[in-house]
Amino acid sequence: MAPSKKKHASSQACIIPGGFTELSLKFSCNSVARHKLYLKEHKVRAEKSSHRPLDRTLFVLNVPPYCSEGVFRELFSQFGSVQSVELRDHPGSSRESGPGLSKLFKPAKKQGFKVGYVVFQTASSLSAAKSHPHNVPLVVCTEERQVKTGVQKWIQQYTSSFSQPDKLQEIVDSFMEGYDKRKEEEANRQQEAAAQQQEDEEGWVKVTRGPKGAKGRPHTEAANQRTLQKEIRKKKRKELMNFYTWQHRNTQKEHIADLRKKFEEDKNRIALLRAQRKFKPY
Repeated sequence: MAPSKKKHASSQACIIPGGFTELSLKFSCNSVARHKLYLKEHKVRAEKSSHRPLDRTLFVLNVPPYCSEGVFRELFSQFGSVQSVELRDHPGSSRESGPGLSKLFKPAKKQGFKVGYVVFQTASSLSAAKSHPHNVPLVVCTEERQVKTGVQKWIQQYTSSFSQPDKLQEIVDSFMEGYDKRKEEEANRQQEAAAQQQEDEEGWVKVTRGPKGAKGRPHTEAANQRTLQKEIRKKKRKELMNFYTWQHRNTQKEHIADLRKKFEEDKNRIALLRAQRKFKPY
């Protein structure tokens, strides 16, 4: 039987449904078992951050637990210069917001399969990674790059979990310095906002236009109370006192009610003084 003249498909990249390309891994040169990575170009319309450019970012699925960010960077460096590598538990549109925290202030990472984002310096490196033959696996553990697993990895993680007291104190001091600075800036912003909302002698409030896109400041409780008292005073100045008969009648009723209330208070006070033997009418 004559040999086939067609090019064998195993020397080409294997594309599976969903637009993903298979990339084989094996732990060492002597390993028989292979692990499959599934990768494609990162294209998300909602992605607006600059640390994941759409034309140079590779999205990778099924990343094994023994692949750290350093190992991942070295594996994909053979396709071109790598700008950054990010491993996450779940796909996400952006990095964590807020101030950068040390690993001492973060919960322990989950040990399991992850998703990765590899950002290359050039778009040609991304194409080279996607077109890599799936029957040519990448070797994770070599003589130059030793990757520990099993008990050795647990011992390394346990040893690295301890921190030197002086280094720990330096991290805590740096974090508290940044925290105090942020609190001081927030207090200054609140003072400026209160000064802008302060009324002048004639009751006018200075309103300034904030930066573009800034949300309006919510009214404080004190500002609401001042506005309410101002409206009450204005209403009292406008209304006529004792002009109508029913107004005069209501004023008399209120006056009588006040006199009765004061009379009851005086009776209670006299009864209290008599009980204490301090009542001296003469």
